[in-house]
Amino acid sequence: MNSPANVGGSRMLLRKLREIMEAGGSAQERLNRLVAMVAATMVADVCSIYLTRGAFHELFATQGLAPDAVHRTRLRSGEGLVGLVAETAQPLNIADAPHHERFSYRPETGEDPYQSFLGVPIVRSERTFGVLVVQNSVQRVYGDDEVEALQTIAMVLAEMVAANAFGDLSGLADVEVRPSRPELLRGKAFSDGIVIGTAVMHEPHAPLGRVIADDPVKEEARLDAALAQVRGALTEMLEGDPGRISGVSREVLETFVLLASDPSWEVKLKHGVRAGLSADAAVERVRGEHRAKLNASRDPYLRERLQDLEDLDNRLLRALAGVDGAAAQQMPEGAILIARELGPAELLDYGADRLRGVALEEGAGTAHAAIVARALGIPMVGALPGLLSRVEAGDTVVLDGETGEVRLRAEDQVISAYQQRASLRSARAAEFARLKDTPAISKDGQRITLLLNAGLALDVHHLDDVGAEGIGLFRTEFQFMVSETLPRLDSQTLLYRDVLEAAKDRPVTFRTLDLGGDKVLPYVKAEREENPALGWRAVRIGLDRPALLRYQLRALINAASGKRLRVMFPLVTTVAEFEAARALVNREMEWSRRFARETPAHVEVGVMVEAPALAWSIPALKGKADFLSIGTNDLMQYFYAADRNNGRVADRYDVLSAPALRFLSRIRQDADAAGLQISICGEAAGRPLEALAFTALGFHRLSMPASGVGPVKQLVLSMDVGAAQKAVTQMLEDERPSIRSGLTAFAREQRLAL
Repeated sequence: MNSPANVGGSRMLLRKLREIMEAGGSAQERLNRLVAMVAATMVADVCSIYLTRGAFHELFATQGLAPDAVHRTRLRSGEGLVGLVAETAQPLNIADAPHHERFSYRPETGEDPYQSFLGVPIVRSERTFGVLVVQNSVQRVYGDDEVEALQTIAMVLAEMVAANAFGDLSGLADVEVRPSRPELLRGKAFSDGIVIGTAVMHEPHAPLGRVIADDPVKEEARLDAALAQVRGALTEMLEGDPGRISGVSREVLETFVLLASDPSWEVKLKHGVRAGLSADAAVERVRGEHRAKLNASRDPYLRERLQDLEDLDNRLLRALAGVDGAAAQQMPEGAILIARELGPAELLDYGADRLRGVALEEGAGTAHAAIVARALGIPMVGALPGLLSRVEAGDTVVLDGETGEVRLRAEDQVISAYQQRASLRSARAAEFARLKDTPAISKDGQRITLLLNAGLALDVHHLDDVGAEGIGLFRTEFQFMVSETLPRLDSQTLLYRDVLEAAKDRPVTFRTLDLGGDKVLPYVKAEREENPALGWRAVRIGLDRPALLRYQLRALINAASGKRLRVMFPLVTTVAEFEAARALVNREMEWSRRFARETPAHVEVGVMVEAPALAWSIPALKGKADFLSIGTNDLMQYFYAADRNNGRVADRYDVLSAPALRFLSRIRQDADAAGLQISICGEAAGRPLEALAFTALGFHRLSMPASGVGPVKQLVLSMDVGAAQKAVTQMLEDERPSIRSGLTAFAREQRLAL
């Protein structure tokens, strides 16, 4: 058998790979040519590519197996030899595959004649999303050169898939090369602060264009120059001012200098370059080896040495990229540094002027880097397992140095909640603080109840910060969205109980699960819908899957034992839907009584008015519902047929338009006639100008984000509701498309606090 991993063979293999990718033809045709080329170069009977889609490893291309098995053969996560390679992220090289305990026979592939098996993981940024396999009919163990050659191909393939170099490949959109779902990581708080920013990787990644080298001689020269730069910098640091490195011991730096001069490290790097890889890609490959050994090692001393080697790899990559030190000048505003571990010298290299926060996969609160971070006022969270495999450069990161939590690619609502927290921490206006215990009573004596919108347990603490009188909306779905599995009954009960206890005697209105649309659970297969905003979501899911809704209602009833419980249902469109939902509340209350469970002292069941159909059905809710809450976000998007998540149309509608305000006024009048308490809920309620209009329409209960309570309270204290009512009534009679400008002029004339 040829040995493709000799310098000439590997270079030829990479050149052929590039030619395949640059050639014409469909994506599938190029994948087919790729496996055929690898099989021919390695003199293998079979070469196959499996990519991970959801919980399965799917055969995407093959040379040697049955062609009709492509996209048909799917192995469950952990199943078979392919699953073993993906699970361990290590090569598997065996001579007698059919007798291996993990072998999974799939007759449709026609793999009966093949004995030997070599599989290597397709990995990028520690995420294994596929396996590259070669097989032969004879029993043999593949040589180290062959294993290395296949690993090189897998590495280049990973970069090509990540960069979408294949174009439109059927099913490839479901291959999660780059993490895309919101994730919550819990670690330890090392340095206090709450920040929202953009992920910047401490370990730079070689871009696709520099994976395969055009000129190996030039690449080796680049590598030599970068090695000299790294070694020189370390030597200068060792011989320079010890105060600058703030506690890093001389012994550690001496070890670094010795490792940087290790000939075996340099030989491995140059071997990759001479085989056809760019200098950057050669360092990536060696770093991958160090990382694999680090993950597999339990020896503390060896792990420490491997971490040092990985640090050197990172420094070398930065040098190759032309980055001097940490290159703070190249970082985006609000950079949050992502790293496995960080030394104090490295943190000082980055500086505090543009570094907003630091998230570490490992680390300790007593480490020098954490001490430096606290001294610099940089929030830091560490001990975050799996961080590096779950984040990509450019991701939005929410870093909570109070609780030790990091949220990746968080939903807009979560980001909004943290923005409110950060705003309250850093810039609480003195006037708002002074007014927090002052009731919101207008100049003409009308009392306006200001409530809080919340979605996280931490939001409840804003009640005291801003002086809100209760929680008008607690979004219960966030607990489900950030969990890897369906939250158990005890977990749900604990959350709701904590919220009620934190609120003390103030009312809390829990909205049942509002899932579907843009809110997808990570553990439930999402069904694609043509128009998810109008699809299977919210109470529709709850009524079609009553066990899920009953489970939540049981947790709410348990949590509110002996207390007041307010529950409301989202996106109800008909009175019959509300009656069915309320019947589930009654059923769960009866269940609790039958089993001698303590029930809430008082239960109120309400409904969100978000669908226009329900807005015209309010008289029929008399005697059935206890209260109403207008969800302005959804009601306005349905009123205007404008998706509020679509940037092209979201700003086209105005809640202060005359039609919208007349609609809201009609809803309030119907609620009053039916004897139903009604509130306005949403971001609009927290904007003083909109709050002025709502109050003038007769809405005396407003529920809003925490950041809106202070400004709206100031407005209420400065206004005459009667005068505002007359002004708004006149503006609506004037048939203006929007009263925004007129209302603004009125507020200025009255010297209202906007």
